[in-house]
This record gives sequence, structure tokens and C-alpha cells, in this order.
Amino acid sequence: MHKSRLGTLIIDCQTDNLSAEAEFWSAAFGAPAEHSDSLINPRYIRLDSEPSDPMIILQQVEHPSRIHIDIETDDIAAEVKRLQALGASVIEVMERWTVMQAPSGHRFCVINPVRRDFDTQAKSWAD
Repeated sequence: MHKSRLGTLIIDCQTDNLSAEAEFWSAAFGAPAEHSDSLINPRYIRLDSEPSDPMIILQQVEHPSRIHIDIETDDIAAEVKRLQALGASVIEVMERWTVMQAPSGHRFCVINPVRRDFDTQAKSWAD
């Protein structure tokens, strides 16, 4: 048995000024953005959200702007297998996550848990 849930909404931004994009999305959601000097990687800006809400992260990318989701799980291999059985396909296996594609063509990532309440709030799945 493993667990999973929606973990993060990633707003991919094809831009040279991620801070300007963060200003828009911060105002749109009413969620303050992290200050750039507190970021480990300047390609990402996190918006503050309630602990029980999915995280929202802006990511500077080279491909066209889009939004993708991250599914957090305590067993990436088991979750990938479950999603493949539903019709998703593996696009790329990275060191710490797997990029997948839904039958609709939407890309998403399967990642390790990122939010503190994962154990109590994630859905359990029979393997």
C-alpha cells in the first residue's frame, strides 16, 4: 500500500523576469511570494499558501509557458505503476522524480512528499 495526493501546482513561465511573473500571480491569488534572496534556486519562486492547500511554485523555463501539477507520494515507483494502469505514460525518469503524461497530453511529475501533513491527508492505494 502506498499514498499519494496533489502536492504542487507549478506555473511554468517562459520569461527573463520571474519576479515580475511572481508579482502577477501573487496578486491574482492573494498569496505573498518568497523574496528572491531567500531562494535556494533563482529559477523558482514559491507563493505562500495554507498548509493544507497544494503548494504553488513559479518555475522559469525555456519551453512555452504552461501549468503542470506534481503528485506527491511515499512510493514513486508504485504511484507511477498505478498511473500507467490508468493510461498515463512515462516521459522521463529523473533522479528524484518521474515526468509523466496523462492520456489528455498534460504533463505532470510524481515526486516525494513535500507538505508536512502528507501522512494524515494523502489517499491510500492498494498496490
